[in-house]
Amino acid sequence: MMLPEVIYRQAFINGQWCDAQDKSTYPVNNPANGEVIAHVSNLGEAETLEAIDAARQALPAWQKLTAKQRSQYLQTWYQLIVEQQEPLARLLSLEQGKPLAESRGEILYGASFIEWFAEEGKRTYGETIPSPLPGRRITTIKQPIGVVAAITPWNFPNAMITRKVAPALAAGCTVVLKPAPETPLSALILAALAQKAGIPDGVFNVVTGTDAVAIGRALTQSPVVRKLSFTGSTHVGKLLMAQCASTVKKMSLELGGNAPFIVFDDANLDAAVTGALTAKFRNSGQTCVCANRLLVQDSVYDAFSQKLAKAVATLQAGPALEGEFQQGPLINAAAVAKVQSHIDDAKQHGAQVLTGGQPYLQDGFFFQPTVLTGVTENMLIANEETFGPVAPLIRFHTEEQAIQLANQTESGLAAYFYSRDIGRIVRVAEALECGMVGINEGAISNESAPFGGIKQSGLGREGSRHGIEDYMEIKYLCFGSLD
Repeated sequence: MMLPEVIYRQAFINGQWCDAQDKSTYPVNNPANGEVIAHVSNLGEAETLEAIDAARQALPAWQKLTAKQRSQYLQTWYQLIVEQQEPLARLLSLEQGKPLAESRGEILYGASFIEWFAEEGKRTYGETIPSPLPGRRITTIKQPIGVVAAITPWNFPNAMITRKVAPALAAGCTVVLKPAPETPLSALILAALAQKAGIPDGVFNVVTGTDAVAIGRALTQSPVVRKLSFTGSTHVGKLLMAQCASTVKKMSLELGGNAPFIVFDDANLDAAVTGALTAKFRNSGQTCVCANRLLVQDSVYDAFSQKLAKAVATLQAGPALEGEFQQGPLINAAAVAKVQSHIDDAKQHGAQVLTGGQPYLQDGFFFQPTVLTGVTENMLIANEETFGPVAPLIRFHTEEQAIQLANQTESGLAAYFYSRDIGRIVRVAEALECGMVGINEGAISNESAPFGGIKQSGLGREGSRHGIEDYMEIKYLCFGSLD
C-alpha cells in the first residue's frame, strides 16, 4: 500500500508538531471497515489560542513580502503536492473513503487552487479615481485582512483546505485551520508539505480536535482573527455567524445545498444520464453541489428513469484501496441512517425503488446507489439535503413548473439542467435562484470559476479572480493640497 512515508498525528502550530496539553488523542477511522488508522492530538480552546497567537506574530513579516515572493512559496508547495499525488490520494481515500480515482482527482483539484492563487496574488490591483474636488487625488490599495480562521469539512479533506488557505496566503494573511475531525490526516500532510516548501513558521497552523464548540469559540471570539471562512452545514454556518457578530468578522460561508437537476423533453437523454451520474453519485452523493432532486418532464420521465436506473445499477461499491470501484462508503453510521430515513419516508408516501434502496450487508458504511420514482415535492427527500447516493425523480409538465419547483427551497447553491433549446437555456439559466448553473454539464467545479451560493447557501465566492478578494480590505487614500 503506497501511503506517505510519515502519517502525521500531532497538530501543527508555529512550525512545531504539538500534542494536546493534556496529551489526549482521538481515533481516526477508515469508513470502509471501521478500523482505526491513527490516533490524533485532541486539542481544545487553549491550544487554539496558541495557534491564533502564532498566526498573529507571523503576520507582519508574511504580509511585508512582495506578492511575487509569496507566489514563489506557493508554487513550491504546489509542486510538492503534485509530486506526492499518489500517496496523498491513498491517504485521502483511507480516511474519507472515496474511490481512489476520485481522490487522485481531488489532489490535483486541490493543488490547482494553490497554483491559481499564486498568480492571482500578483494581480490585486488598486484604483485611481477621478476626484470631484480640485487639488485632490483619490486612489485605493488592497491589503491583507489579517489572521484568518478556516473550518473545513470531511467530504473534500484536501481541496476545501487549499481553496481557502491558498488565497489567504497569497493575499498576505496568516491562517489557523481546523479540519474536520473525521479527516485530519490530509490536512496535516498539507501542513508538512507547506513547511517543506519553506512557508515560514506560524503562517499556516492546523488545530486538530473533536471539541468543535471550544475550538470554534476561540476562533470566533478572538479579536485577533479578522476573518472566518467555513464550509459545512447551514445550521452550523448560522451559529458561526452569530458568534462572529461580537467582533464583526468578515465571513465566507459555503453552506448546504438542495440542487435541482432538470431534464427537459428536448434534452439528449444519454447525455443527461451521464451528467446525472456525475452530479449525483460523485463521492457517493456526499458533496454540497450534488443533485438532490431530479426534475424530469412528463413526456421523457419513463425513458429517462429507465436509462438512469440501468446505469446506476452498474456502479460498484467497495473499499478504495482494494479495487477499481465507483462508489465508496458514507462517512459514518449517522449518514447511512439519514439516507435510509429519506428512502423510507419516500416509500411510505408512494415512491418506488427502481434500483438499490438499502445498505450493503458488509463491513463499513456502504449504501446501494439508488433511484426512486414517483417522488413528490412534499416528501422529506425533496426538502432536505440527503448527502448520499439516492436519485429521487420528480415529474413536471411545463417549463414554468420546473422553475417553480427548482426554486422552492431555502438553498441556492447549484443547479443543473439539460435542454437543446437556446431560448429555453437562456430563460431557465436566468430564472434559477442559485449561485452556479450547469447547463448540459454535470461537473461545474474548477479553480478558475467562482464557487458559491445565494439565499441560505452562503456568502462570498471561492476560486476564480474573485476568490482572493474576500481575504483583502480596500483602503481609500485621499491626497490633498496638490495644487
